[in-house]
Amino acid sequence: MTRGVEFIKSIVERICQTNGFGKCMKNVKILSAGDGKCKAEFTVSDEHLNLGGSLHGGFTATLVDCVSSYALMTYGTGAPGVSVNINVSYMKAAFPGELITIDAKTIRAGRTLAYLAVDLTKNNGKDIIANGQHIKFIA
Repeated sequence: MTRGVEFIKSIVERICQTNGFGKCMKNVKILSAGDGKCKAEFTVSDEHLNLGGSLHGGFTATLVDCVSSYALMTYGTGAPGVSVNINVSYMKAAFPGELITIDAKTIRAGRTLAYLAVDLTKNNGKDIIANGQHIKFIA
């Protein structure tokens, strides 16, 4: 079985049908996935906002975590791994109605650790909202 876009879409669909935290990803659309990469998008809506009216930093970090995990699941054994470290740098605000693209890639996966990078952009990639680095333990 190939671990590409249909595989990742099925994983996200299952996660979103639970009553757990994963439901927050229900409006995130997977565009492509495979070879250690995953690309997704969503439109910022009221449920994604902080009190200041812009994209919540915690949701941004969740996007980095989830989409990089999906990228990793298309690489190697297909295991999502366990987070060891996650870092997010916030560069620009995003507001309701803006289309956000999340682009994650596996930089390196060794025997026990995987290193992933994620960019969140708007305006067709012209504006970087945030970038993230994610290190995951893989057994």
